[in-house]
Formats: sequence, C-alpha cells, structure tokens
Amino acid sequence: MSRSPHGLSLPGLSRRSMLTALGLGAGAAGLAACGAPGGSDAADASNPVRDGFAQADLKVPAEYDGRTAVLFWAPWTGGPFDALAKLIKEFNDSQEDVVVVAESVGGYAELNQKFTAALQARAVPDIVCFPEMQWLQFHSSGALAPLDDYFDDEWNLDVYLQNYVAEGKAAGQTYVVPFARSTPLFYFNKTRYIEAGLPEEGPSTWQDLAEFAPELAKIKVDGRPLAALAFTADDAWHGQADIWGFGGANSDKDFQVTIDQDPGLEWLEWQRKFIHEDKFGYLAQAAGTDFTSGISAGMRGSTASLTGTTAATEGVFEVGTAFMLSSEGQEKAVPTGGSGLSVVRADSKDRQDAAAAFFRFLAGPEQSAAWHAATGYVPIVQAAAETSTVKDLVKENPNYGVALAQLENARTADYTNWNQGAVTQISAAQAKVYGDNTPAKDALGAVVPKLQEILDDNREDYEAVKFEGWK
Repeated sequence: MSRSPHGLSLPGLSRRSMLTALGLGAGAAGLAACGAPGGSDAADASNPVRDGFAQADLKVPAEYDGRTAVLFWAPWTGGPFDALAKLIKEFNDSQEDVVVVAESVGGYAELNQKFTAALQARAVPDIVCFPEMQWLQFHSSGALAPLDDYFDDEWNLDVYLQNYVAEGKAAGQTYVVPFARSTPLFYFNKTRYIEAGLPEEGPSTWQDLAEFAPELAKIKVDGRPLAALAFTADDAWHGQADIWGFGGANSDKDFQVTIDQDPGLEWLEWQRKFIHEDKFGYLAQAAGTDFTSGISAGMRGSTASLTGTTAATEGVFEVGTAFMLSSEGQEKAVPTGGSGLSVVRADSKDRQDAAAAFFRFLAGPEQSAAWHAATGYVPIVQAAAETSTVKDLVKENPNYGVALAQLENARTADYTNWNQGAVTQISAAQAKVYGDNTPAKDALGAVVPKLQEILDDNREDYEAVKFEGWK
C-alpha cells in the first residue's frame, strides 16, 4: 500500500485540491467536468488525444531505436520492478514496432506526486499504475484515456478475475485494466507456532490470536517475549479488513463516515488492549523487517509480499499464511489491493495504441502467471490459474494457495479508501492507538470530520462513476 509522501505535499488530492495543485486556481472545481488542464479538448472523452501534453524525457536503448517508445512510470522497486523489467524485455523482443521503457518512481504515493507535477508541467508518461480506486482523481481531471475501443474477442475484461474489473470503470467506460492486484494476508512464523504447540494453520479469528499469544510469549527473542503481531503506522488497508471483520465499515453507500460507530470502536479498542494492556503486539517501524528477522511471530502484508518474504526467510523459518482475521461470529472480508494499468492522455495516439498493445501482452496467461510467481500479486488473468507455473507454485508452496482461496472474500474498499488523503488520515488514527495508547473513541472521533470533508468533496465524482462492484 501507499506510504507517506515525501517532498511535495498533496495530502487530500480531492478533485478541488488537485485542480488547484495543477495551477487552475480558485473555482477550478467547477471546471472538473471539462478536465484539467487542456480546456475543451480535455472535456472530449471521445478524443483520447490531448494537445499540449508531450511525453516526459526517456532514454531508449540503442537496439530499439526507430520504434514507437512508451514510457511507463512504475510504482515498484526491488523484486517487483525486476520482474516487470523481465516482462518488458520479453515484450520488446517479441515484436519490432514498440519499445516500452520503465522507470521506477518508488511507490504509489511518489507516483501520485510525480504524475501530478507532470500534468502541471504538461510532460507526462504514457502508462501509470495507481492503487485501487485512487486513479479516479486523475480520471476526473481528464488525464486518462478510455480503453474499450482496444478490446476484442481475445482481449477484453472477461479475461480477468471479475471482482477486480469494476474498479477500472467509470460511467460505463474502462480506464484501468487489472495487473498488479492483491489482497492483504495474515503472515505467521509457522516454525515458532509449532514450537509453541499451536495449530500449524495459524489463527482464524482475533480471539484465536489472543489465545495463542501467551504461548508465543513464552519464547524469548533477545531476552524478550516473542510478540504475536507487529502493527505498522500505515495500516489503513489492513484496517479496512479489520473493521469489516468486526461487522462495521469505514463509510456507507450514502457517503456517511461510519468508522466511529460501535463496530469500529470495538475493533480498534480490541487492538489497543491487545497491544498496551496484554502486551502481545506493538507498533513497529517496519513490520516486515521485524517479521523476517524473527522479532515478531506475525504481520499483515500484501499477497504481493509473499515471494519476497518467502525468499527472505528461507533457511531461517517456515512462513505460514492465513486469511485476514475476523472477530468470532463475523464474516471475513478483505479489500482488493494493488493497482491496474492506465493510458495517459497526451499528444500521440500512436503511443496510446502501443501502450494498449503492451497491456494485451501482459494479459497473456503465461505472462500473468510469471508475474504472479515472481512477486506474489494474484494471477489476475483467469486462465493463468490453469498454467503449470501457477499449479506447480501452489503445490510447492501452499501459501500461494491460501492467497488464491482468499480471493473469494475480496471486495472493493469503502469510499473512504478511494482517496490517498483519507487513507493517510485513517492510518494516522490507527497509529495513535497502536503507538500512543490513544483510546479508540478519541482517535476515530478526531478523524471523522476530516474523512467526511474528503467524502463530501469527492462525492460528485464518485457518484458519476456509477460504480457497480458492490451489487
């Protein structure tokens, strides 16, 4: 999920704040239907070309000179970026007309900032990849091109996992195709669980974890009791699963914030007591690092962390995974995560066509399976599940099977999580509880007005999407 931004601060980035950031000044919200910037050209959804917007600087390798060059600003580093680079090379070498050049911009928050600045400078990439529903803020400013005209019998939305498809559509048109999609997952140290005499399949509920925690605490790590779970300061994505697992929601379908109602208070107060009264959990600077180093027996992470976490702990301990926890008697649900691919509206239809050709390539079952195996992102193309790559991976490491099985519980996050500014606010409220022992009622009560303001500011845009993913 997105980390806290660095450098340029664009915390809310609602329609109004983003248009102001793009230099359109006060009253720009009234121009949102026309897109920004770009005047009447930006308003013409039937015309994907937008004059005045050139391609940002890029360097094309000499062996690909003369091709249509496509610039992809990718929100990954390390292993995922390396896996993307491998797929890009495969695509570039498979034909002679297009070359895709990828540049790592860090993470989602950094991409958000850099793309906003690029729109202001009118020097943009050709492909961007924003998480969940956060692409809508750029769709509202006319920055993204529709993709439906590229679909045919071989490549269309039917090839993807269907509980991710609706998140790429606005008012009946497609602006995002799924690619690096995920769900949160509960990770635990199976070796330590076995040592403590606990079930190898891990916990199913928060009450299970509370029952297991005292047994884990009997194990000492550097002279300290082994913690059952490390929390983080950017846990809003996990918190969405948590509040659903206590029977609540961050907001309702009428755009009212509900995070501070009884289920939300029960969820976060339960976690506060688990950390500060029972001493079974703690706020970590980097939960993933603490988990792989054995300081904590559990963490919540993305399915996209599965490959890297498995590699980091190889020969040290065995990783176990389980569905995200719920409270006893409550239904399990997890938010969809990760990101999809969008084409940026700029001056060249040829570059847009080339970007779409790359999307088509990535929708191949073998390419989707290879991306899944290299990263842990779900095999988003349905046919990928039948490839030997995926079948062999699940057979070799059942944790991948757990991640795939949990997909039936995946659904689109509440409206509050459609905006990076709101996500940051929710994470900050959770961090106060986890780190400062702030009562849940105080932490959530303080954040509700901020969340409601963001929802109210974005409501018109969200309603215009005519979202069908919750039906």
